[in-house]
Amino acid sequence: NPALDIDEVSTMTAYTLESLNDREAIRDCLYLYCRGIDRLDEKALRAAYWPDATDSHGAYKGTAAGFIDMALVKLQQAGRMVHQISNVLIELHGNEAAVESYFTAYQEEKDANGQAIETMLCGRYVDRFEKRQGEWRVAARTVVYDWQKKSALNGPLTPESFELRQPTGGRQPNDAVYELLDRLRNSKGAV
Repeated sequence: NPALDIDEVSTMTAYTLESLNDREAIRDCLYLYCRGIDRLDEKALRAAYWPDATDSHGAYKGTAAGFIDMALVKLQQAGRMVHQISNVLIELHGNEAAVESYFTAYQEEKDANGQAIETMLCGRYVDRFEKRQGEWRVAARTVVYDWQKKSALNGPLTPESFELRQPTGGRQPNDAVYELLDRLRNSKGAV
């Protein structure tokens, strides 16, 4: 493996304004998915995928719309969730992009005995994004799992269990971010 020379490195990091905008739009879409799944925000989830997108998500393999429908029902019974994205690598190819994003997900669940447990999942979203009419969304997703840990919780993560750390996160529309968005979108001069 010969080392890269300085000309190759500078060529690889020379971004155009359009490519920077494309990369930022892809990141926003990834973050929108996390908000959607954590807040059970159907509109946000559907906005992250193209209507004809596919998703290979653990045991689920099919349309993204089918995954969203299943997740919204299943997760109504679940506790708190936090999904975080990092190490986003984006390779643009015209109106398509290969995107690898590392995720860490914490999920409050119940074990077979009904006891509260925390499941930590780490892995990667391996996505094919498509840009259609100027908008980037996921066209095909494969979720790759790299780490899993389950541990007991002392009890459910109710708002009271956070003691003075208030407010706590909630589901759409009962979360501070929706209050902020509503206030800004409905203020004078909002676009």
